[in-house]
Amino acid sequence: MIVLLIALAIPLLLSAAEHAVQDDMVRIPAGPFIMGGDTGPQDERPAHQVTLAAFAIDRFPVTNVQFSEFLNAVGHTNAKGERLFDHDDPDARIHQAGGQWVADKGFESQPAVEVSWAGARDYCAWRAKRLPTEAEWEKAARGTDRRKYPWGGMPPDGTRARFGAPYNETAPVDGFPHGASPYGVHDMAGNAWEWVSSAYRPYPYRVDDGREDLAAGPVRGTRGGGHDSPAAEITTTQRGRNLSRNPRSGHHNIGLRCAR
Repeated sequence: MIVLLIALAIPLLLSAAEHAVQDDMVRIPAGPFIMGGDTGPQDERPAHQVTLAAFAIDRFPVTNVQFSEFLNAVGHTNAKGERLFDHDDPDARIHQAGGQWVADKGFESQPAVEVSWAGARDYCAWRAKRLPTEAEWEKAARGTDRRKYPWGGMPPDGTRARFGAPYNETAPVDGFPHGASPYGVHDMAGNAWEWVSSAYRPYPYRVDDGREDLAAGPVRGTRGGGHDSPAAEITTTQRGRNLSRNPRSGHHNIGLRCAR
């Protein structure tokens, strides 16, 4: 019954193409990879092997159009009173019009920002998905060959990622096909940081040490860098140590994607 009610809450006017985008996921195979590194910032150390089960991850980050559908179904706070979206922040790109949440004109295909961590968690659950763990996110971006950027070792440029841009100048999530990861996952460097399920704790990563407790509270990991990040912050191992990211609030440069 709960699943049926959620399904009925999805707007009926979605096209087949829009449904396909929502379910466009990339399968990441099971097996080990090297997480972190030994030469970068302290919070990325040490390099260590993590073995993951197979999983799927969204090919693209969640867009403003997709997140507006969630807001129309559930509102901007949940039953626990947790704030899901900072709609009243001037940096929000989704607003109410005629009683409906609508993506601002020109921002429809850009990454949804001003989403709190609880909002990211709840959105993914609403789509019958979940947030990726920090380890899953890094493997999907990095592959098994320890690449520095999703596309490899070449320095970033404007064909591969949105970075070094002015405040609030995000770009469409499908605009950087040359920056795809080894598995074909797009926009994992720049444009918008992405919430992960994991609490921001020191390495080595362990799935069983409490960092994957989904109760709201601790500061969470953020991955990938944003549109206003320098090149040094859009690497596959960057954890956002200098990023302002209160998990109870949304931020102008933090978005999300989901896993399953």
